[in-house]
Amino acid sequence: MRLVGLTGSIGMGKSTTAALFRAAGAVHYDADAAVHALYAPGGAAVGPIGAVFPQAIVENGVDRARLSEAVKSDPQALARLEAVVHPLVGRAQIDFLTLAERDRAEIVILDVPLLFETGGHTRVDAVVVVTAPKAVQRARVLERPGMTAEILDRLLARQTPDAEKRARADFLIETSRGIPAAQADVERVMEGLRHYRARAWSDRRRR
Repeated sequence: MRLVGLTGSIGMGKSTTAALFRAAGAVHYDADAAVHALYAPGGAAVGPIGAVFPQAIVENGVDRARLSEAVKSDPQALARLEAVVHPLVGRAQIDFLTLAERDRAEIVILDVPLLFETGGHTRVDAVVVVTAPKAVQRARVLERPGMTAEILDRLLARQTPDAEKRARADFLIETSRGIPAAQADVERVMEGLRHYRARAWSDRRRR
């Protein structure tokens, strides 16, 4: 089983690229979707988050807007939130990968927006970075409802710069040339990944 980290800054086209990898036969783990499941009514994160941020719980689920307000009002709150959520996300990822290995998946894509920032790149066989020119990125993001240049700049400040991600990547997917070109890149990367040496699953879990 080849474990591949897929990452890219906001607006680079990572979600579209992940869909192209699924269409090409890769098994896909979506870290954002995993967090949504943890926050949903009855999710595993609801109780632990409620113990720290009771104001964020609505109808037995985590209200993300209220949680965001709670974190913004307290400089130490983000660290407390991460201490609660990161172990739960890690457990969900391990469970997913254990099933993928049992099912003899050939290539598993770990779709993680903050792959480098959280050290996830050390636990995969290869890293794929989704990229696009800065002007394309900004135009895409600023089309989103409620987005402003100031908000975008704050988001980018929390992420590893695109140039650094590209320099550390094993493979690049350029998304500004349209879907057919990105699909061709994905197929090229899939072929390359089949020849990559996979580390033992037990070794990955120790890192």
